[in-house]
Amino acid sequence: MKRHSIPVLVALLLATAPALAQQSLSKVNGSITAESGQRYGKLDTVNGSIKVGEGSETGDIETVNGGIRIDDRARTGSISTVNGSVRLAREVIASGGIETVNGSIFSDRGGQIQGGLETVNGGIGLVESQVRGDIETVNGDITVGIGSQVDGGIRVRKPSFSLSLTATRKPRIIIGPNATVSGSLVFDREVVLYVHRTAKIGAVTGTQPVPFDSETAPTD
Repeated sequence: MKRHSIPVLVALLLATAPALAQQSLSKVNGSITAESGQRYGKLDTVNGSIKVGEGSETGDIETVNGGIRIDDRARTGSISTVNGSVRLAREVIASGGIETVNGSIFSDRGGQIQGGLETVNGGIGLVESQVRGDIETVNGDITVGIGSQVDGGIRVRKPSFSLSLTATRKPRIIIGPNATVSGSLVFDREVVLYVHRTAKIGAVTGTQPVPFDSETAPTD
């Protein structure tokens, strides 16, 4: 009987290793760091930032008051924060959408977002990235940068209310060189839309596109 105890123990350890490697991390107050090259389940906190190291794999990522940074070649689930920005480094794959209320969203080269992108008061920027879903904002600028692809559409919604007595700033929407937006571009409020001559876009509602052929869009 004793001669079988070690192999049995090893088998049990191997069977439980994936579960241990994919542990979830949850806090109320404090930041969370997912170490490089490791596997995790869901990461969530209330008051704190979240950082995912290079090459890590995680489940969904959520915080309320804090920014989220995903390093190169990491893989995640959906990503959301309320008061904070989301930044994806190169070749990040997110299997869900990305949302924030007061903060920006940026995806660097090689990024793949399987869902959509949504902000209220924050800009959205893509560089050679692919978004499977739609992009939506209320007050933020949007840049679909060089070589990026949006399989869905773009929508800028009208603010539900405003207490300001001055004219609101028009969001800038830029579709850069060799970028593609396959769906419709719908604007429920005034915006300025710049579309590079090499870009491809769907039908536009609510504004008139302004073409450009320089490396960067004109300044207002």
